[in-house]
Amino acid sequence: MDRKKELKQLYKETKIEAGIYQIKNIQNQKIFIGSTRNLKTLKGRQFELEAGTSTNRMLQDEWKEYGKEAFVFEVLEVLKQKNDGYFNAKDELKKLEESWLERLQPYGERGYNKEKTR
Repeated sequence: MDRKKELKQLYKETKIEAGIYQIKNIQNQKIFIGSTRNLKTLKGRQFELEAGTSTNRMLQDEWKEYGKEAFVFEVLEVLKQKNDGYFNAKDELKKLEESWLERLQPYGERGYNKEKTR
């Protein structure tokens, strides 16, 4: 039982980091850019793809076609938390993701993201 308490305490003390990640197909260089409020959930994205339940059809189809060995998951940037003044992590994460989408343009032949219509 002490081990269970120890693990629970360790989990509570683990710092949760938000950030931007990329899933890259190293066969055709296509990428998916995403954001998460907890970078530890990237394993969950991989699990979705392995289970065939990803909502991104293009990515899911190519995962099935090329196999998991053709994909790498990378953290592109960790959201820097501000301790002074007002800080809305959700809004800041959205801005950071938009910045990366603008920079990398992962649409059409270049990636798996859908271009947002304005």
